[in-house]
Amino acid sequence: MKVTIPEELKKEVPQTAFGKILNATPVVMAVVATMLAGLASSEMTRAQYDRSLAAQQQSKAGDQWSFFQAKRLRGAYQRNTADLLQSMTDVHPVDPTRLTALAQSPADPAREASAADAAKARSELVALLDSGAGQQALALLQKGEIPGTSAGAVVAPNIKAALDAAEEFRTDAEVAKALAAVKDADLDTALRAARDQAQAFDTAIKPVNQAVDGFDGLLSRLAANSSLARDFTAARLKYAGQRYEVEARLNQAIANLHELQVRKSNQSAERHHARSQQFFYGMLGAQLAVIISTFAIAARQRNLLWSLAALAGLLAIIFAVFVYVTK
Repeated sequence: MKVTIPEELKKEVPQTAFGKILNATPVVMAVVATMLAGLASSEMTRAQYDRSLAAQQQSKAGDQWSFFQAKRLRGAYQRNTADLLQSMTDVHPVDPTRLTALAQSPADPAREASAADAAKARSELVALLDSGAGQQALALLQKGEIPGTSAGAVVAPNIKAALDAAEEFRTDAEVAKALAAVKDADLDTALRAARDQAQAFDTAIKPVNQAVDGFDGLLSRLAANSSLARDFTAARLKYAGQRYEVEARLNQAIANLHELQVRKSNQSAERHHARSQQFFYGMLGAQLAVIISTFAIAARQRNLLWSLAALAGLLAIIFAVFVYVTK
C-alpha cells in the first residue's frame, strides 16, 4: 500500500513539529497496515500447512488402525478354530519326542507315494529339530507362549496423560490442555520407540514363525492325518492367535500416537487461523488510521482528527503486539 499526499495539501500543513508528524502519520500507518497484512497472510499459510499435515498424519493413523483390525480378526479366527478343533477331538500338548520318532522312523511305502520325498522330509525335520529356532518354537508351543519381547513401549507421563484424555472421551478443552504439555519432539520420540518396539517383536518372532511353518509343512507331508498333526495344529493356532493379538496391540499404540499428532496439528492450525483473523482486524485498524490521518491533513480540525488517527493506529499496534505475544 503506497500513500501519496498531494502537494496542495502539504502546502496547507504548517511546517512545525506537529505538521511533520501529521505528514508522516499516513505513511507510518500504511507501513503498519502492510506488516499486519503480511502477518495475517503468514498465519493463514501456516494454518493451511498444519491442516495438510494433519491429513497426512490421519492417513498414517488409518493405516495402523487397519492393521490393528485385521490382526485382531485374524487372531480371533485362529483362537476360534483352535477351540473348535479341541471340542471335536482329543488334543494334547505337542510332544517333541514324537516328532523325533517320526523323523527317525523308516519309510512306509503303503502311505508314502515317494520314498525319496519322504526321506528328504525326514532329513529336513531332523535339521529343524536340531536348530535353535526349532527348539525355541517347540518350547513355546508346549507352553502356549510367545517370545517375551511383546511389552509395549513406555511413554512419557505427559504423553500418557494426553492419551488417557483422548481415550476417555474428555472434552476438547481438557484434551487440548493435556496436549499443550506435549512437545512435538517428545511425540516423535514416542512414535519412534513404538515403531522400534513393533519392529523388535517382528524380528524376534520371525525365526519362530518360520520354524512353526516348517514343522507344519513337514507334518503335512509325513503324517497328515495323525494325532501328532492334530496336536501340532491346535498348538499352532493358539500360538498364532496370541501373536496376532500382540501385533494388533503394538499397531494400536502407534495409531494412538498418530492420533495425538493429528489433534496437535489441528490445534495448531486453529491457533494460526485465529491469529490470522486477529492480525487482519489490526490491519483494518491501521488502514482506518491512514484514512483519518489523510483527512486530518486536509481538514481544519487537524488536532482532533490526528488524535483519532493516532489513537486508531496505536490501538492497532498494541492489538497486533498482544496477538503476537499471547495467542
